[in-house]
Amino acid sequence: MRKNERKRHSFTPKMSDLQAPLRPKRKKGLVDFLVQFRWVFVIFFVLPFSALYYFLIYLGDVRSEMKSYKQRQKEHDENVKKVVKRLKQRNPKKDGLVCTARKPWIAVGMRNVDYKRARHYEVDLSAFRNILEIDKERMIARVEPLVNMGQITRVTVPMNLSLAVVAELDDLTVGGLINGYGIEGSSHIYGLFSDTVVAYEIVLADGRVVRATKDNEYSDLFYAIPWSQGTLGFLVAAEIKLIPVKEYMRLTYTPVVGNLQDLAQGYMDSFAPKDGDQDNAEKVPDFVEGMVYSPTEGVFMTGRYASTEEAKKKGNKINNVGWWFKPWFYQHAQTALKKGEFVEYIPTREYYHRHTRCLYWEGKLILPFGDQWWFRFLLGWLMPPKVSLLKATQGESIRNYYHEMHVIQDMLVPLYKVGDALEWVHHEMEIYPIWLCPHRLFKLPVKTMVYPEPGFEQHHRQGDTPYAQMFTDVGVYYAPGPVLRGEVFDGAEAVRKMEQWLIKNHSFQPQYAVSELNEKDFWRMFDADLYEHVRRKYGAVGTFMSVYYKSKKGRKTEKEVQEAEQAHLETAYAEAD
Repeated sequence: MRKNERKRHSFTPKMSDLQAPLRPKRKKGLVDFLVQFRWVFVIFFVLPFSALYYFLIYLGDVRSEMKSYKQRQKEHDENVKKVVKRLKQRNPKKDGLVCTARKPWIAVGMRNVDYKRARHYEVDLSAFRNILEIDKERMIARVEPLVNMGQITRVTVPMNLSLAVVAELDDLTVGGLINGYGIEGSSHIYGLFSDTVVAYEIVLADGRVVRATKDNEYSDLFYAIPWSQGTLGFLVAAEIKLIPVKEYMRLTYTPVVGNLQDLAQGYMDSFAPKDGDQDNAEKVPDFVEGMVYSPTEGVFMTGRYASTEEAKKKGNKINNVGWWFKPWFYQHAQTALKKGEFVEYIPTREYYHRHTRCLYWEGKLILPFGDQWWFRFLLGWLMPPKVSLLKATQGESIRNYYHEMHVIQDMLVPLYKVGDALEWVHHEMEIYPIWLCPHRLFKLPVKTMVYPEPGFEQHHRQGDTPYAQMFTDVGVYYAPGPVLRGEVFDGAEAVRKMEQWLIKNHSFQPQYAVSELNEKDFWRMFDADLYEHVRRKYGAVGTFMSVYYKSKKGRKTEKEVQEAEQAHLETAYAEAD
């Protein structure tokens, strides 16, 4: 195939099967007006304060990096003692359930942190934001939970090292990616972010500080921590796998046209050899990402690490995508649909954080003209707005509007069902672009909250290996088509339908997002056995809220939370007897 020739798969779209239902027009109100012109507030308040906030955080990170590892460890030990002391001061009969003192609006996720509106007992973890050690011999980074991705790559990439999985947005923290969910374009090799963790340092409900690994006495806790949302204990440090990297990413942009099933197949073919040789580094790229721009067009990107020497060879194009005036990455990738396949070299750290400036494509909704050349040149250096500031200043009515008229969801589906998932999203939500990112789901010694399909290894499907099933994150982020057309759209009902589709298809919904699941369906989607066993064994019941009640939508009354915890306590006591 010639360099600029567009790759095409069989174009046999059956759009009649995908037509979205006709919807009546929706009456607009004051909230629609506030949302439409919110960009005024964002430009004159959120962006300047975001820039100031980022600068102050940067100064704090630099000050931390100037300290010796010994000094950072000493401060860490002192802060852990404070957490233990605070936990031991709690009176279970008078005080509420334990949670962090972090303000609800600070979290990057869109889920309302309504559990903090009930009576609760706060423990301050705000000091845990240091990189404790970069161990080049063991290839391990030991970090505290509030270390974010921008901070860790700023330290490791100049050493030609990196975490095996680096989530794209700068603000995402280690603690959130472990207790919740984290993925990146290298997850088709290394799995989810939590799969790259070697050890956890946890403060348990009774104040004990333990180090959990996959092969020590706390191995059950080690496997239960991911997806637990911090409901088993306080994570105060993690040891995470490092890998060697090079200075550049050689990125190939490949356009594919066809129906949604064709696009799904083109995406699979970009990184999963049909002969099943999934562990062959010659056949499998270092990074994979896909963006579906319409029901008939997508661009799939594959990357391989490259040296400075290779990148600067005559004829090679270097693209510094991180510069403030550059086109937003998703729009830059979309040019492959007109130009055909092309290759360029991107500095590694800039590639890691390619979606930060525009928050994938959410920036287009926040600032409708933010992608224009004049704005990028004059004010692009202020981007992105701090998500926590956007949440803190939106008010209850705008927050509820976004829950109904806007979707931020990830659907983790088996690779062979990606085409079905794309068709479902088109029919029910009509959201584009759609982000695609593959990840392995490993067969583990124990059954965790998320797990591969039983017997998957017998089918020898594309992308699977005997020890891991290949899944894909289908990222659905934007205003649905009906909302953009001014039609009626029931966001809560659409999410409920999505959740039922996920349950039916052995798929999962990360709980950073707004969830409509009731408790029964929550535990149909996720496996409860190990999680509940560990909660009882390590005394989390009666101290920390359960993961369902922490994740569920809506305000949590103290009575509701206490009754739910009492039910768990009675079950635990009965089993102990």
